[in-house]
Amino acid sequence: MTQKQITITISSTLVLLISFSIFMTGINYKNTEIDLRNQAIAQQESNKVTFDKVWKVIKQKASIADKYANDFKNIFGGLMASRYEGDTKGAPMFKWIQERNPDFSIELYKELSIAIESNRSEFLRVQNRLIDIKREHDNIRLKFPGSIFVGSKPELDIQLVTSGKTENTFKTGKEDNADLF
Repeated sequence: MTQKQITITISSTLVLLISFSIFMTGINYKNTEIDLRNQAIAQQESNKVTFDKVWKVIKQKASIADKYANDFKNIFGGLMASRYEGDTKGAPMFKWIQERNPDFSIELYKELSIAIESNRSEFLRVQNRLIDIKREHDNIRLKFPGSIFVGSKPELDIQLVTSGKTENTFKTGKEDNADLF
């Protein structure tokens, strides 16, 4: 083999290696883009399930608290009415003060408050995960060298759940109402 043939063989091998490396890099970027797109779709579905769970837990716990309050009111009212029925001497008020009466527990309301906070925090976490997947996808699509291989892929369309108040605040850039109640 002559020096010229060796040079051509080395050059051909080098061109093949570089071409193969570029081809494999392209496959890697395309696979990563597909992974991120599939993650976003799956996370969007997970967010729906989490949102549904959040509202079901809150609604059911609130229903229990409401039922407890109504039952307590009915039981307490009936108990007091039957306890002092026929007593016209004006003493029922004094008897009521001296007697041990049922206590209304606020534990269910505390539990409801904790459930709301923890479930909303969970929903925030899954929403943030979806935002992060979109960020990763945008980076691979827009940054070099990924933009060469997957730059033409469409941007991920994610659905975030917010409130009308939040949307209006970000549209106007103003949040003037600081009243909590």
